[in-house]
Amino acid sequence: MNIGILGKKLGMTQIFTEDGKFIPLTVVEAGPCTVLKVHEHKLTLAFGDRREKNTPNPELAVYKKLNSKPKAYVREMAFDSDEGVSAGSQITADIFKEKDFVDITGTSKGKGFQGGVKRWGWAGGPDSHGSMHHRRVGSIGGSSYPSRVWKGLHMPGRMGNKKNTVQNLEVIKVYKEKNLILIKGPVPGANNGYLEIRSAKKIPIVREKTEKKEEKK
Repeated sequence: MNIGILGKKLGMTQIFTEDGKFIPLTVVEAGPCTVLKVHEHKLTLAFGDRREKNTPNPELAVYKKLNSKPKAYVREMAFDSDEGVSAGSQITADIFKEKDFVDITGTSKGKGFQGGVKRWGWAGGPDSHGSMHHRRVGSIGGSSYPSRVWKGLHMPGRMGNKKNTVQNLEVIKVYKEKNLILIKGPVPGANNGYLEIRSAKKIPIVREKTEKKEEKK
């Protein structure tokens, strides 16, 4: 089943179980999302308020037509069924339920330009005897063969600030009134970063592993 919603990462917390263990949670503000357009098995969703003066006139006309405030984050989401959904309607947090599994996409934290030791986990060179080669790159290719640098070689460069997806995260709690979803584990990005929350593509695989663990117990 394909469903989804847009949201914002608010931060992390934890809850304790009856046996004293704790579960790390990410608090996500999910919706309400305004439906801008209905395609075939796809919906264009908008989330997060935006000032009118910062909104281009063509976009502003679309929101005024729907009697909606301008939105900051717009994405297209796949839906198996669009029955009862029309332009201007709302998608809320209760689209997901407890024990559902979701895939969450966000932009990872940017860490700027970093060397290979931090970016790729290089071991580094000797620390003693005046090596002068503690965190340097070193040789990156032979002179006679291949006479070039191999494509995809790990090198220093920009770290983070990329679109990442974490799969198979469990929904622990849904608060429809507060537009909140509690997700087990961490999700990509910093606090207040926008997220795309979709139903997990590998639900059958996750459930099979869970059932096998329960049978062993």
